[in-house]
Amino acid sequence: MRDHQPINIQTLLSHIPLFNGLSQDELTTLAKGTREVRCEKGDMLFHRGDPCSGFHILVFGQVKLSFTSEQGVEKVVEVIQQGQSFGEAIMFLDKPYVVSAQALSSCLLLHVAKSVIFNELERDHRFVEKMLAGMAKRLHQLMLDVEGYSLHSGKQRIIGYLMHELQDSQLHDENVVLELQISKGVIASRLNLTQEHFSRILHELSDLGLIKVEGKKILIPNVERLHTHQSA
Repeated sequence: MRDHQPINIQTLLSHIPLFNGLSQDELTTLAKGTREVRCEKGDMLFHRGDPCSGFHILVFGQVKLSFTSEQGVEKVVEVIQQGQSFGEAIMFLDKPYVVSAQALSSCLLLHVAKSVIFNELERDHRFVEKMLAGMAKRLHQLMLDVEGYSLHSGKQRIIGYLMHELQDSQLHDENVVLELQISKGVIASRLNLTQEHFSRILHELSDLGLIKVEGKKILIPNVERLHTHQSA
């Protein structure tokens, strides 16, 4: 991002749920240990094995967390969306990153230094509870993912993903157009599927009249019918 407006880090921090309740003085102290990170699509934020000196908060854009097997196969662990944070657990363990982070689009992030976080943890027990709640939520989602990989078919995983991407107001609609925000290859890896298997299932769902694929756009003629097919 060559041309961009300067940001007010303290203002951004004040709008992040994790820091709700902090006074302006506390936010000022936190902002001194926070720096902005801007990157373009394809840029690496960090690689597996790099030292961790804090955690990131994604202001806008998308970031994928992944690792690569010895055979060179990439596994996408998570796709970070606007407002989410990542890296807290590794920061507390004082270990190197176990995944790599790469921008999927133009991004603005905040990197909060470990030192200011530890100072705040010592001062405010409510902040401890918030950080624990955030990490617990991440762990719960990870367990749901493991359950999905273990017990659900590829078709169920894909339908579940599509349903998750819909707005609540669309769950009973017809002729809904869903535009995928990330590549099909990234989605396939996130769902623990090969890209070929992912494409084959999309074709099967299309042949059944449950979806219609047009590039990154997926038309769902009847959302309830698609959802019902997930448990068939």
